[in-house]
Amino acid sequence: MAAGLFIAPKLISCTSPKTSKNIGLQLYTLRNEIGSDVPGVIAKVAAAGYTQVETYGYSKKDLFWGMEPKAFKDLLSSNGLTSPSGHYDFNDYFTSGSEEQLLAYIEAANVLEQTYITAPYLEEHLRKTADDYKSIAAKLNKAAETCRKNGLKLAYHNHDFEFQDMGGTTGYQILLNETDPSLVQLEADLYWIVRAGLDPVELFEKYQGRFVMWHVKDMDKADKTLNTEVGNGSIDFKRIFDEIQAAGTEYIFVEQENFSIDPFQSITSSCNYVKENLL
Repeated sequence: MAAGLFIAPKLISCTSPKTSKNIGLQLYTLRNEIGSDVPGVIAKVAAAGYTQVETYGYSKKDLFWGMEPKAFKDLLSSNGLTSPSGHYDFNDYFTSGSEEQLLAYIEAANVLEQTYITAPYLEEHLRKTADDYKSIAAKLNKAAETCRKNGLKLAYHNHDFEFQDMGGTTGYQILLNETDPSLVQLEADLYWIVRAGLDPVELFEKYQGRFVMWHVKDMDKADKTLNTEVGNGSIDFKRIFDEIQAAGTEYIFVEQENFSIDPFQSITSSCNYVKENLL
């Protein structure tokens, strides 16, 4: 997601994204296209109006869709793009506690000059109990320390399952309480927060400064399990952007997981709406 947020009287002022048109795209949006033509897809992302991308899926074996980090960084740069964050699979780390994979992520992220390594998803077997979430929080704190020692920051990206009741608390509440705010930041997926039945505005006001990134992903008006272009769905992004004007947010990333139109037309429509109506 692109820039730092605005100026609500309830919140402490910070950099306003209304002064910037930097908008990112989570490349998972184009997961069905990017593997067969990485240079072509990246060029189309830039042509759609984006200036930043959030990566996903890196491993030492598969690299960035077969590209070494330096080659991928050069590709981004040649298209006027930067990558402030990447989604990196933490499930093996959460299971074993071994940092070998994390160190490989750190190496790649530093080549891309990313700021954040982001944990994107918890496999179901890792999140069955409140104690499971406490274990995840402890491992996030440890991983964040390692990231900080290597010039990076760590963030956690939510879905909706973190907000399910667990005997008077939720997994997300545990993560908020048990992670060190000076180490572990949060990437708020607005779609999943709304789908869980919560108000992002209330969440951001209660936990100011924790949400350094947003995923701007809209909800289909007829079927809440589907996405649609930003501005075409049921999420009131104008209210969220207007009311949360200083939540400490540094980046916003458009994301869409399914389409009813051509994906490249879709990402262009979403980018235009964010630029013209939200920033």
